[in-house]
Amino acid sequence: MHGPRRNRRNVAVLVAAQAILGAQMSVNFIVGGLAGQILAPHPCIATLPLSMIVLGSALSARPLARFMQDRGRQAGFMLAVLAGGLGAALAAWGLSAGSFWLFAAGAPLAGIYMSAQGFYRFAATDMASDDDAPRAISWVMAGGLAAAIIGPAVVRATDGLTAVPFLATYVAVIGLNAVGPVLFAFLDIPKPAPLARGAGGGPALPTLLRRPALAVAMICGTVAYALMNLVMTSTPLAVVGCGFAPRDAANIVSAHVLAMFAPSFFIGHLIARFGAERIVAVGLVLLALAGAAALSGVQLTNFFAALVLLGTGWNFGYIGATAMLTRAHTPQERGHVQGLNDAVVFGGVFLASLSSGGLMNCSGGPVVAGWNAVNLSMLPFLVLAGGALIWLMLRPRDPA
Repeated sequence: MHGPRRNRRNVAVLVAAQAILGAQMSVNFIVGGLAGQILAPHPCIATLPLSMIVLGSALSARPLARFMQDRGRQAGFMLAVLAGGLGAALAAWGLSAGSFWLFAAGAPLAGIYMSAQGFYRFAATDMASDDDAPRAISWVMAGGLAAAIIGPAVVRATDGLTAVPFLATYVAVIGLNAVGPVLFAFLDIPKPAPLARGAGGGPALPTLLRRPALAVAMICGTVAYALMNLVMTSTPLAVVGCGFAPRDAANIVSAHVLAMFAPSFFIGHLIARFGAERIVAVGLVLLALAGAAALSGVQLTNFFAALVLLGTGWNFGYIGATAMLTRAHTPQERGHVQGLNDAVVFGGVFLASLSSGGLMNCSGGPVVAGWNAVNLSMLPFLVLAGGALIWLMLRPRDPA
């Protein structure tokens, strides 16, 4: 980063938030399904709390973006850590009471925090130059690598501390959220200029989608994130269902998370050199290769290869699409556009999460058949995103 000192400090705060506060998301996704299996009245809904986290994120994205447009990033992020802490408290209460539905009630609140975490990458660009914006996004996303280490460490440190499984883990998540107000006290991002009188909440979604670059960025970002979630959610079930040990599934997911965030250290430089559209194209190719690796066999090497390619493809596709999006709207529109984008993205992730659980848990067929169905379902969406991107890259540029 080469901008003023205040810009560098803001990026540092957001990287720390992604690393420390973001650890709660890996904690939720590691233990949420396991706790759901203990509490759920039926196995088919054991992963419902995980889907409810994503749904909460999708539903809160636009209101949270409008709130930050009016009150500023700092206020929005403070509100989100409060929601994250309350969600963890409800989950802990549900565990202690043996209530699946009380446990699940905390999930949408955790989704509000998840939504805010998605805005860290946008906040990093608020005061950055055009050249520095991709680097700022990539550094913030790189904080997720630390979160991927901290989250499992929290689970290991709290495992078995209480007679009720995972109760201490959710208490620790409350503690993680308590760090938020300390971090965000150092964030210094001015509120954007208000929308012009009569502009209301900004252009409607159909109007925005008539902007080619913005529409394609939303399509590619949604496809990259949703397909990653679709396959990742099914992976532990497929690995164990094919006769491997749970520790093998944990190692594969760890490799996947490393692949998701490790490229963030250099992806910003690649975007600055080659352009966001080309980086997104590489991401879509990597996602297709992940599906091919998964379909070619169910050995551990296939699972490792598929999940590493999946994580790397997500990084290229999602960060590249984010860089495209930040260039497709004005500063005054940022809250509206970013809120709509994340509502669409996490709406797609929610549907992918539900589809993944349905294919692997409720079809009644062999595990391998379900795993193959999950990976084959990637194809039409990759064709959609790839076709949209090719159309954008070949169309004449608008001088405006």
